Amino acid sequence: MPAPSAESVKSVARVFELLELIAEAGGSLGLSELAAAAELPLPTIHRLLRTLVGLGYARQLANRRYALGPRLVRLGEIANRQFGHVAAPQLKELVERLGETANLATIDGDRVVYVSQSPSPHAMRMFTEVGRRAYMHATGVGKAILAQFDDDHVRDIMTRAGMPHVTEHTLTTIDALLDDLAVTRERGYAIDDGEQELGVRCYAMAVPDMPIATAVSVSGPFTRVDDEFGGRAIPVLQEIVAEISALAHLD
Repeated sequence: MPAPSAESVKSVARVFELLELIAEAGGSLGLSELAAAAELPLPTIHRLLRTLVGLGYARQLANRRYALGPRLVRLGEIANRQFGHVAAPQLKELVERLGETANLATIDGDRVVYVSQSPSPHAMRMFTEVGRRAYMHATGVGKAILAQFDDDHVRDIMTRAGMPHVTEHTLTTIDALLDDLAVTRERGYAIDDGEQELGVRCYAMAVPDMPIATAVSVSGPFTRVDDEFGGRAIPVLQEIVAEISALAHLD
C-alpha cells in the first residue's frame, strides 16, 4: 500500500479540526465562521464539509449551518464504552478504598455523559446508569469539568444548555455557578451537595491532560459522605485521576 501523501495527511488533520470547531461551538457553525476559525479558504472548507456530509459525519441544517453528523454518535458511544472499560479497575479500587459508588464521566456537547461506574457494596447507594446524560451545573463531575474552562466558555455552555432546577439545592444562576467554580479551582475538586439528587453528596475531580474533558466522582448518602469522608476521599481521588490520565496516554 502506498504511503499517504503529505497533502492527504494535511486534509485529515483539517477534517478533524473542523469537527472539533463545530463541537466547541455547541454543535453548529456557518461556513464563513468555520473558514475564519480554521484560517482556511472557503473553497477548501466547502470541499471538506461536502465530503463529511456525504459520509454522514456532518450535516447541513435548514439555515445552511453545519452540524455534527449522526455517524459520530456511534463512534462516540463505542469510544466511551472502551474508555470506561479501560478505567474500570481504577473505579473499582476507588470503591474498595472508600466504600462508595465511583463514576467516570466525560463532556458531551453541553452535558456530561457517564461512561463507567463501580457501585458501592452498601444496600443504600448512588446509582447512575452508564450512558446517562446530565446537566453540568447540577453534578459534581460536571462542575469539575466546567472548572477547567474560563468563565466566558462556561457562560456560553450555560446559555446553550440552560440551568434548570434539578433539586431545591441546584445552582440556577450563572453568578452562583461561577462563584462555585472559583472555589472548585482553588481547592482542586468539586462538591455536589444534594444538587443532583436530594440526600446525596458527591466529591468529583477532573482527570488531568485528557483529550476530552473527563472527571471522576465518588458519591453516597449524606449520612456516610460527610466532611470526614471528604478528607479521606480527596487524596484517593488524586491518585485515581493520575492513574487514569496515565492510562489515556499509553501508546
